[in-house]
Amino acid sequence: MNSLMPLPSTRATTNLALAAALAAVATPAFAVDQNTVPLGDPHLSHIPRSDAEIARITAVTTAAADFTAPEPFEERPAGAATVRARSDTEAFSQHSANITFAQELEFKLGNGLFKKLWVFSPASTRASDGLGPLHNARSCQRCHIKDGRGHAPQSPEDSAVSMFLRVSVPGPAAEELAAVTDYIGTVPHPAYGGQMQDLSPPGVAPEYRLNVTYEEIEVALSGGETATLRKPSYQAADLGYGPLGDDAMLSPRVAPPMTGLGLLEAIPAADILAHVDEDDANGDGISGRANMVWSREFDQVMLGRFGLKAGMPTVNEQSQAAFSGDIGISSPLYPAAWGDCTDAQTACQDAPHGDGDVRVTEIDGPNMDLVTFYSRNLAVPARRDLDAPEVLRGKQVFYEAGCPACHVPKFVTHRLEDRPEQSFQLIWPYSDLLLHDMGEGLADDRPEGRATGREWRTAPLWGIGLTKQVSAEAGYLHDGRARTLLEAVLWHGGEAAPARDRTVNLPPADRAALITFLESL
Repeated sequence: MNSLMPLPSTRATTNLALAAALAAVATPAFAVDQNTVPLGDPHLSHIPRSDAEIARITAVTTAAADFTAPEPFEERPAGAATVRARSDTEAFSQHSANITFAQELEFKLGNGLFKKLWVFSPASTRASDGLGPLHNARSCQRCHIKDGRGHAPQSPEDSAVSMFLRVSVPGPAAEELAAVTDYIGTVPHPAYGGQMQDLSPPGVAPEYRLNVTYEEIEVALSGGETATLRKPSYQAADLGYGPLGDDAMLSPRVAPPMTGLGLLEAIPAADILAHVDEDDANGDGISGRANMVWSREFDQVMLGRFGLKAGMPTVNEQSQAAFSGDIGISSPLYPAAWGDCTDAQTACQDAPHGDGDVRVTEIDGPNMDLVTFYSRNLAVPARRDLDAPEVLRGKQVFYEAGCPACHVPKFVTHRLEDRPEQSFQLIWPYSDLLLHDMGEGLADDRPEGRATGREWRTAPLWGIGLTKQVSAEAGYLHDGRARTLLEAVLWHGGEAAPARDRTVNLPPADRAALITFLESL
């Protein structure tokens, strides 16, 4: 255990201990809905936990019960990787505090590729060509603004960069996923692929233009207070490749923050699955479900952790998929030089591409490794004012409202042999990384894997208090509709409706304290 920890947060301490014990077996397995999923996390070379370590982890991840003072190590949500909280827009752009000097160079090279502006082929800058042709942005940074959240268009004239529509139609599940219980079959749209791209070069028609309009909804709060919510409506206008059809399922997505991804990847699958309660056996109204997805990287079913519906298993696979879908850049896992273009989009597929040189794909394996290292090591900033009375009161309100049932505060990562910067850290992501029914108000009616059209992965909350500092236009929730943290809470429905209603009915001072606590994360 690193020096930060004498080593506490689950709803089911017994389940966590059991799952951790299973993880120590040579070839462990955990049954979820009759589907056997490996707990060994093939992308991580880790040392099995001893009985003594399991006991320590169980103790340190126990839910908080005393709200008169901060918990030990609470100031450092990413363990030894935590960095000082900056007061400028670079708060999310620092590297993990515990990487080596040599790794800092890798991080900076990855940062350069993350910010790199790709250009159309053919170009004199052969290492930078291959953009699109259809695309949503020219760089990763254009969506993940300052490594933080994107935002929805603010007006009909505003660019949709950092937001797009995913699209799919009903279809059979792939053969390799047939054994996954409750897997919902969908396939890319035959004309528009897996997501809608609104940018293109001359001679290639863009797929659409995103229109967003809002209806204002006033919500009455206790104490005579009110809040105003924005209910969005989305339209795929100016379609370039024919009608979408009645069976098309669209889902708006705003780019999420990039911080702490490597630590989320290092949480043992057993510890995440310990929170699964599909039939609500404990009667708390919360029934988190795991998304099980096919990994191109490891050719097997794995636990989904990344993406707004937990549709991706690893940071590397998520990053390569984004290069393909968002920028139209081919990579080792997604080698199609035209990105998400379909067979119906012949001008896109026939356009010049950038894969005909020594790179093989438009971003090659070594450069992809640098981007993945960068993405894994964007650091979580330290907590602020965590011993302030209002923050402590807000933390107590957070617990009393039932928020930790989904926003699980603490985990301990694997003891890793090859990633010491993420190894055996006590972390505070405030997420179980599971799927939850969030109600009709947030439903997109588009399934993804085992996630229904009403289910979303619990969003990690670490760093959320610095969101507006990093980008003033950033919004909360999957589509950026919430302008404030209070609005985000008030949109919670489904399993989270009781916690939302408690927030509505809180004394105004306690409601303000809850928001102050969230702002300290």
